[in-house]
Amino acid sequence: QVQLVESGGGFVQPGGSLRLSCAASTSDLSVYSIAWFRQVPGKEREWISYTSRSGNADYLDSIKGRFTSSRDNAKKTVYLQMNSLKPEDTATYYCAARRGFFVAISANDYDYWGQGTQVTVFS
Repeated sequence: QVQLVESGGGFVQPGGSLRLSCAASTSDLSVYSIAWFRQVPGKEREWISYTSRSGNADYLDSIKGRFTSSRDNAKKTVYLQMNSLKPEDTATYYCAARRGFFVAISANDYDYWGQGTQVTVFS
């Protein structure tokens, strides 16, 4: 069992940056694969990134080159650095975890979720 708490969301102008954090209450974060999702009202939760147990990451095409996911197992925290933000990035952002090596892009494959943090990009 692991609890996840996101932080770092807020208001930012287009072109700005934010860094989201996902703090995990677990004795060993390294056994979990971690993903980031985002959701806007009326739409399904959208996968945007995962970071595997080994630290390999992949990204949704629309955020490649702008967002970077990383993890610090010693601090039990996963990060999402978001640069060059656009209005269409406005959403509630969630981190999610699943135990094991398998990485997935479906929300149904993740067992643990944070409460979400709101990111709003506006002029």
